[in-house]
Amino acid sequence: MNATTWVEVNGAVLAAEFQKGIKDELPLVFLHAGVADGRMWQAQWDHFATSHTLLRYDRRGFGLSRHLHAAPHSRVADLWAVMDAAGLDRAMLIGCSQGGRVALDAALARPDRVAALVLVAPAVSGAPKPELDANVRALSVAIDAACEAGDVDRANELEAALWLEGPTSQRGRVGSEARALFLAMNDIALRAADAGSVIEELPAWERLEQIHVPTMVLWGDLDLLHLQARCKELARRIPAAVSVLLQDTAHLPGLEAPERFNVALEDFLRNL
Repeated sequence: MNATTWVEVNGAVLAAEFQKGIKDELPLVFLHAGVADGRMWQAQWDHFATSHTLLRYDRRGFGLSRHLHAAPHSRVADLWAVMDAAGLDRAMLIGCSQGGRVALDAALARPDRVAALVLVAPAVSGAPKPELDANVRALSVAIDAACEAGDVDRANELEAALWLEGPTSQRGRVGSEARALFLAMNDIALRAADAGSVIEELPAWERLEQIHVPTMVLWGDLDLLHLQARCKELARRIPAAVSVLLQDTAHLPGLEAPERFNVALEDFLRNL
């Protein structure tokens, strides 16, 4: 990340990047997946930099962020601290996977600070435990075995197969540049020291109908099947939600297919 700002919060120093837009448009805050860091949003950063104020940051254990010691912490409180440091009272939250979970929890905790949501194949606190298909189970078992053996490189390659390419996709489906970035970002996450226990918010799954801001739920048709089903349920239950399916993409469509993702985000912004 360029022009990094360091935000100290509860035993951690979070790496954030802030850019003031030249137009008075809605600020956009990008929240990364659990197998990535803020760099996964580079194509969106470049595309929207001339129109919107932008903010992205690395959570504890990811990217350039550092925690001084393991400590109980709230991912939502960390988000507010970074937004406060950037002077943002209210913004659209754009979250992928675990970043989507943070966005959902934040919108329910402080709806006054969230103007709109973009949820990209989000994790959801309190969601029912999924029934995994055979491909996902096999990859998950192999990932766990590699981690237990201390083989970080193999675990990273297997996670690329699961999350970047999709569990039923041919290996090497995603181009070398996106793949190299995924492996670099996830390598940091896999090797990171324990950041401490997470202070959880109230489960979001039971309260989806309480979200009243404009929301786009977006996912890829090569993602894990239970996550696709979850996205459809989110789009059905969140009152002001629209849904977008990006063909031939898996769990990280903003990284894998940035041009199509940016068009979908532009369309959503235009209709707010």
